[in-house]
This record gives sequence, C-alpha cells and structure tokens, in this order.
Amino acid sequence: MGLLCDDAVLIEKGKKAGEPYVITVNCPDKTGLGCDICHTILEFGLYLTKGDVSTDGKWCYVVLWVIPHPSSPVVRWMNLKERLLSICPSSRPSFYLYQSPPCASSSPVYLLKFCSLDRRGLLHDVTQVLDELELSIQRVKVSTTPDGCVLDLFFIKDNLELLHTKARQDETCEQLYDVLGESCISCELKLAGPQYDDLQSIHLSPTVSEELFRALSDKEPRSQALSPYVMELKRGRVKTDNSLSPTHTLLQINCVDHKGFLYDIMRTLKDSNIQIAYGRFSPANKGRRELDLFTRQLDGKKIVDPEKQDALCSRLQLELLHPLRVLITSRGPDTELLVANPVELSGKGRPRVFYDVTFALKSLGICIFLAEIGRHSAADREWEVYRFLLDENCCFQLSSAVARNQVVDKVIRTLMGW
Repeated sequence: MGLLCDDAVLIEKGKKAGEPYVITVNCPDKTGLGCDICHTILEFGLYLTKGDVSTDGKWCYVVLWVIPHPSSPVVRWMNLKERLLSICPSSRPSFYLYQSPPCASSSPVYLLKFCSLDRRGLLHDVTQVLDELELSIQRVKVSTTPDGCVLDLFFIKDNLELLHTKARQDETCEQLYDVLGESCISCELKLAGPQYDDLQSIHLSPTVSEELFRALSDKEPRSQALSPYVMELKRGRVKTDNSLSPTHTLLQINCVDHKGFLYDIMRTLKDSNIQIAYGRFSPANKGRRELDLFTRQLDGKKIVDPEKQDALCSRLQLELLHPLRVLITSRGPDTELLVANPVELSGKGRPRVFYDVTFALKSLGICIFLAEIGRHSAADREWEVYRFLLDENCCFQLSSAVARNQVVDKVIRTLMGW
C-alpha cells in the first residue's frame, strides 16, 4: 500500500445502541474514489444516513454515517476497513498514478460447483454463505434436474485474495456443507477454465429486451418495473447552479431515499468524468434525500455548456428514477423474472443484487427452477442481467397478474431497501 497508513480509514462505533457507525476516509484523491467507496459500503449491506465529502483535487476527506441494513448478515467491520484501505490511493505519486481498481480483471475467477437436493430457499442460503465469506459472485448457472436435484455453478472472486489456498477452499466447502446439510451431494472448487467463457452473455429476445431497457418518461410509465412507485419517483429533480461558486458547478439533487442512492449518483458522475470537490447530504426527510454537490470537469473547469448540463441532469434523473430494472414475463409455459442494472465503465456491477432477489423470492415462498447471471448490451451500454425461472409448483401461485405484480413489488422493495 505504499505510504498509506492504517489510519487512512477509521471506523467508530456509535456511543449508544442504535446510533450509526462513523466511517472516515482520509487519503489521496482519485477520480471515482467516492464511487468505489460507496460500492464497498453497499456491498457490505450498510445503509447511509448522512455524509460529507471534500477534496482539493489531491487529497480527499470523506465522512459517512452508516447503519447495517436489517436484511444484511453481520458486518465484519475489520474486513470492511481492509477493503476500504485497498481502494485508497497511496501518497506515493508514482504508485497513485497507476493504482489498479479493486477486484481488477486480473483477479482469478473460481468455479464453485455443487450438487444437492432441492428445497425452498436453497439458492439464497448459499448466496448468504458466499456473502459472509466475502466471495463476490460474478456469474451463476443454476438448474434443476427432473429428479429434484440442483446443479449450481457459481463463478466467484475472493475479495480477500485467499481462495488459492487450501484452507480458504476448505472453509468455503465446509460452510456450504453446514448450510446444506445432508442434502448436499457434492462440492467442488477450482479455477474456472476458458470453456465457461460462453456463459458470460445472456441472450434476450428483442421484445423482452425492449421492455426491460426502455427509456421511461414521466408521462408514460409503461414497464412493470416502475409501476409500484413511479408516481413517487418522478417528483425527483436534478438542477445545476453556476452562480454560487467561481470555480465549481453546484448540483442540487432531490430524490426518493433508497438503498444505494449515493452509489447510483457517484457511479453516474464517475462514468461522466465529473469530480466532486465538496458534497453533503443530510438524513432522509419524509422518505426523500437532498444533496448539494460542488462539481467540476476533469480539466478543473465548471460545467458551463448548457447541453452538457442538460445531459448530466437527464442522466442523473434517469438513474435515480430507474436504478434497477425488474420485469416478470412468460417464457413459454413458464414464468421468468428478470432484473438488470447498469454496469460501470470500469466493468463492475451493482453489489448484492443476487442476494436481495433470492431473499425476496425466499420470503414469498417461491422456488427457483433455473437462475443465471450474465452481461447484455442494450441502449448503448452494458447491463448485468439476472434471470430466474420460477417454479410453478411452489406454494405461491404465479398464474394471476395480481400475484406477478406482487412478486415484482416485493423484489423492487427489497432491492431498494424499503
């Protein structure tokens, strides 16, 4: 880590029970650092209550007040600190300029392959084990055989970079055996070979792709994905102001509070090459968030071009209006649930989506017949797509439109932290 010391990241527990933890990051700055911090915070299942961000372009100071989300596993705070340290640039200039992002493409991908007897909630239980072990799911291929057995292929990366050791591999398999019990038939963990590369893409029919990735307007919320809450979300606003600072453009954002809202904003600014010099957001008020962000372009100048201002505001409004896409549809005689989220230009997808969707389906008592994760290109960008073929024989009847809308509503609310 070069000259970076451990006090670059401090995590303080609240003085009273129920009070937020305070995370302080004090390190050299880099474009997109705020996005990387928010990605990690979201990956650990933490909810942001308020925050302050400031930087002079060379050094940054970030303070975030966080609380664990009720649906999240126990937070390993020391592991969180180590992860945050790993994304902080060093104060050594040469190292800082060439620092690689976390979970870089060079990090090896492992194939976790196991076979077990099927049962309700199985997929979420396995996902929770991997989450607690800090194993990041890259792709998934899950299928159920006619005799009631489940064959799962999980393509994973180790955030601790220890999966090459026998101890770490044994720990992973032992944890899975503990959860699956006698229903587990076999468990195998090895480096993924090139023969599995064709599983990276997911093919969607033109009709489904159009419905899932349609650009929605306030006047015409045609997709199922927004039906439960579009009337609330469309009141959000984003505007710019160049009158308050001689060197920065103020972004004023008002949006509905949801899990990962700051990540959605930071991701959009990072991909748009916009730097934040100072930002503050207060606790949610009546379910809404207000943020003031003083920003500038990579060249250090204000955003004065009206077209660039409008493009940035429109992009932020769309991302906050529709941070994830959810659609339930028919695939022949079967019911298919699709969830999609935009991928950062760096190649990273939104964390914990698979965890949240499987948690929602488990809570509804819905069994999953087939599941897969892959990438799909649409609307001039790359998306991470989660496909679930739902079991019609479970206790939850999926035949009616009311029941299907209930599934969509539950999945959305879980993903949004409502």
